[in-house]
This record gives sequence, structure tokens and C-alpha cells, in this order.
Amino acid sequence: MAGDGARWVPVDLLGRDLGAPGEWPDAEAALEALGLGYLGGVWTLETPSGSERVRLVEVTPRHVTVASDDFGAIDVPVRTTELPFPAPPELRAPA
Repeated sequence: MAGDGARWVPVDLLGRDLGAPGEWPDAEAALEALGLGYLGGVWTLETPSGSERVRLVEVTPRHVTVASDDFGAIDVPVRTTELPFPAPPELRAPA
């Protein structure tokens, strides 16, 4: 969470704001409601060549690394892409 001592903004692990500034309990509730499960889903990365299915493989305060997801195929090479932190809007959450 980020705040000025009076108002708090819930921030997810990808560095994205989850809502408007508010009271500490509201920000905390937003983070608890989100949980950690969102990190394990299939994400969409918009690239100049189109949309790509990806999964998060590393999230640090310096970068976010995603890997291609070819529907779980084990015989397809995995491509990784390093994105800046906070994650850019081109990385879209699972629907």
C-alpha cells in the first residue's frame, strides 16, 4: 500500500493501483479480496505482433518476467519476456 498517512492506495504485487485513496481498512480489504491467486492465471500480453498468452514467472521490484503459454504444450519452446516494474498496461489480467 502507498499512502500519505491519512489516505491509502492499495497496490498489487505488480505495482498497480487497485483503487482510489481511502482509509487503511478499505485498502487492506481490497488487498485481501484480491488474494494471491491472480498471479497464477493466464495473462494476455499485447505486443506489436498481436496478443500472446503468458504466465507470470517472476515479479520483483525491478521487473516482471512472463513466459509464453501454449495451452500447456510441453513440446513448444518457452519464450520469456522481461517487462518493467510496475507492469505496463500491455499486460492484462486474466478475465
